Amino acid sequence: MSSDNVLIVGAGLAGLFLALKLAPRRVIVLSQAPLGQASSSAWAQGGLAAALSPEDDPHLHAQDTIAAGAGLVDPEIAALIAREGPARVMDLIALGVPFDRTPEGKLAQSLEAAHSKPRVVRVAGDLAGKAIMDALIAAARAAPYIEIVENMRARVLLQDANGRVRGVWCDGDHSFVANETVIATGGSGGLYAVTTNPPEAMGQGFAMAARAGALIADPEFVQFHPTAIDIGRDPAPLATEALRGEGAQLINGEGQSFVDELAPRDVVARAIHLERASGRGAFLDARKAVGAHFPEAFPTVFAACMSARLDPRVELIPIAPAAHYHMGGVVTDVWGRTTLPGLWAVGECASTGAHGANRLASNSLLEAVVFANRIAEALRGDGVAMHSSPEPAAPPPILADAPRAELRQLMQAHAGVVRDAAGLKHALDRVDALCETHGRANALFAARLILIAALARNESRGGHFRSDFPHAADKPHRSFLTRRDAAPAAAS
Repeated sequence: MSSDNVLIVGAGLAGLFLALKLAPRRVIVLSQAPLGQASSSAWAQGGLAAALSPEDDPHLHAQDTIAAGAGLVDPEIAALIAREGPARVMDLIALGVPFDRTPEGKLAQSLEAAHSKPRVVRVAGDLAGKAIMDALIAAARAAPYIEIVENMRARVLLQDANGRVRGVWCDGDHSFVANETVIATGGSGGLYAVTTNPPEAMGQGFAMAARAGALIADPEFVQFHPTAIDIGRDPAPLATEALRGEGAQLINGEGQSFVDELAPRDVVARAIHLERASGRGAFLDARKAVGAHFPEAFPTVFAACMSARLDPRVELIPIAPAAHYHMGGVVTDVWGRTTLPGLWAVGECASTGAHGANRLASNSLLEAVVFANRIAEALRGDGVAMHSSPEPAAPPPILADAPRAELRQLMQAHAGVVRDAAGLKHALDRVDALCETHGRANALFAARLILIAALARNESRGGHFRSDFPHAADKPHRSFLTRRDAAPAAAS
């Protein structure tokens, strides 16, 4: 491969939007599965948040973002994504995304948890992610300057003798050398036994970056979506938060309401967790709020329920919290640069400061397109070929099915909605033992970063709840880790 290109590792919303925005610069996009698969973006139901109506304002959107983030959102970043969001929605419309419209032809916007105004643009109720990805895939395949390489999984970053990132090494002994490398690899929900993410999403992006020496922030903050549909499926199908915005209610098995439906996600997830732990169960009741309109109003949720012979028009939907979004990741600046020269990060694998300890609903797609555009602004134009060659790199092992299953159960049991020191220490010991037996796979490296940061944070804040430290500390602080922190004692 020519070295004067931009290499994008990941083909979800962030990666493809960035590739399109880089025109006319030559771009190579690596997708670890056939395009459109193994991407959380395609499964996003709620939509994209942006202050588009005359009754709304980016300042209000930024305030809501800061409030939801439990003291750890960077106010400048919150203002930035809120300010630039409306223009990115227009970009998506220009690419052919058919956002829902009112009878008057205006963009329809729905209300979701912790938003002060209806500001979430959707497609056919719960098909936003699929519609956006369909449009981006069509545009990317048609763009002559974009080369898409499918079924190519990156395992390790390549660096030259000065530490500059020069591409990636992939399965099958394939190397891709590049001037600039962008990781857009998604999140880490696949590390958990109950998740709404594709199974491939196991934190490989921030694990690869950490191995190369990049700074990692806030890995302990994992958001658990409160309303995954509990029908024994892996990954768990999602019941979008927009259902509650339409008036669906959360009730237990005794028919009692137990939490404010529009409270922040961490609050709702813990409340559901406690109801389930008590034996009362938790359910989403959309019979009156949606009822007969389910098939056309929320087709994805309806299809998932009906596939389990559950009719949400007349029956309660059983729900459970599921690992859904990783607020932590690779530290970037306001242009998406990481702490390593030649390496950029965008989307869920990045930590921009936008989400703090608890992401505001539908801000994930927003952050992805805003920062993809900013990276494109920084990189657009003709590249200058680098003359340094990457050093040889030893790829980490692939985690086999049995240790992978054990890892997922460990993370679910001990680094889930409710955590404590004893459980976190046990999980960390077992992960270290798995490293000794099976090698330091990227999934184990990523899990270790989450566990170490969760054990060190002796407080409860946002998506991180410690039953042994149930209150928030007086002074909010972020967590910052390096590869040295993630190395098991036997391997350091």
